[in-house]
Amino acid sequence: MIEVYKARRDKLRAHMQTLGLDALLVYHAANRYYLSGFELHDAQFNESSGFLLVTTKGKDWLFTDGRFLDSAKRLWDHNYIHIYRGNAPESVGCLSCDILSKDAQVGYEEKVLSVNFFERFSKNITSLKAIKADNLVESFRAIKDEHEISCLEKAYKLNHEMMHWVSSELVPNITEKFLAWQIEMFFKNNGAQEMSFPSIVACGKNAALPHAIPSDYAIKDNKNVLIDAGCRIYDYCSDQTRTFWVGENPSKEYLKCLDLVQEAQRLGIDAIGPDVPAQYAYNVVNNFFKKEGVDKLFTHGLGHGV
Repeated sequence: MIEVYKARRDKLRAHMQTLGLDALLVYHAANRYYLSGFELHDAQFNESSGFLLVTTKGKDWLFTDGRFLDSAKRLWDHNYIHIYRGNAPESVGCLSCDILSKDAQVGYEEKVLSVNFFERFSKNITSLKAIKADNLVESFRAIKDEHEISCLEKAYKLNHEMMHWVSSELVPNITEKFLAWQIEMFFKNNGAQEMSFPSIVACGKNAALPHAIPSDYAIKDNKNVLIDAGCRIYDYCSDQTRTFWVGENPSKEYLKCLDLVQEAQRLGIDAIGPDVPAQYAYNVVNNFFKKEGVDKLFTHGLGHGV
């Protein structure tokens, strides 16, 4: 996999050259992982496991703190690992000045870089020029290679297996919280590394709450249960939502909603094809709901980017 990450950086490097960038400071955790394999989940918004400095000359640096040095050495040439201590922006800025020529242009990811980090970084790159350079890595991440597609297929296969399994677990009187825990155990007992996100299990009126937190509310007979869950396997995530009916007598409202959603999904899938804008597929679905008089309830869109 190390060669895979290097190949990704080489593609990015070639693109940077066309933009006149001499280096790119990669701050976004997902972008850093995509280009290096170095992850160690960033626990909080104000805490990071590290940063990358990708240069057009091919000498790329990994910045991290002393806790993660051994992990970094497993992935990266230790000669190009820089350990920062109290002031990460200063360390990144000073090393950038040392390794780049005067007036070199350094791109930065404005949409994720905090004002505080940028201000302290800027103070230490007086001989360089900081340039906004959002979405460079994302433009490559958006197009999946064969390896990534294979990993995604495995993640979604396990997700489908979970959804098939969980239908037999939906019985009255178990709590949302208990079922969420059962789902997590199913994933991990069947090869998942971890969850894509905390599972959402919501019964009855709770299912109307976007990103509801599972509670001690007990599942009732003849009620709907929404399950939104995903797993991570081979480093890629699945994410799937289904609404089930517990009991033998689904309500007319539930059945009508189910029919509308399934037809909308069919129309949306049929509309997808090479070079078709995502907005076109969205409009096909939205127009169907508008025709049925329920478009104002279509607030979540068609799902998530992978």
